[in-house]
Amino acid sequence: MAVAIETLAEEMFTMVSETMGKKNLKATDLTKAMIAKHGESECSKDDCKQAIRQLIDSGRCVYSYFGGSFITLPHKEGAAPE
Repeated sequence: MAVAIETLAEEMFTMVSETMGKKNLKATDLTKAMIAKHGESECSKDDCKQAIRQLIDSGRCVYSYFGGSFITLPHKEGAAPE
């Protein structure tokens, strides 16, 4: 049985959260990690793309561009209310 898109999105969000400030992750890094974790029969590249799209559309993650396209958590502005 294939892994649910919501489950992939949650696992990707956890990976991004844990590596924030240490390493920038590309979409391909997240896709490869999920396929390695669940196997190619349970998790396809299209499933991973949908999970990434869900994270970006919900605002939980954003794309950052520093010499390449990375997926990061949204940055808080210094004057933004908590």
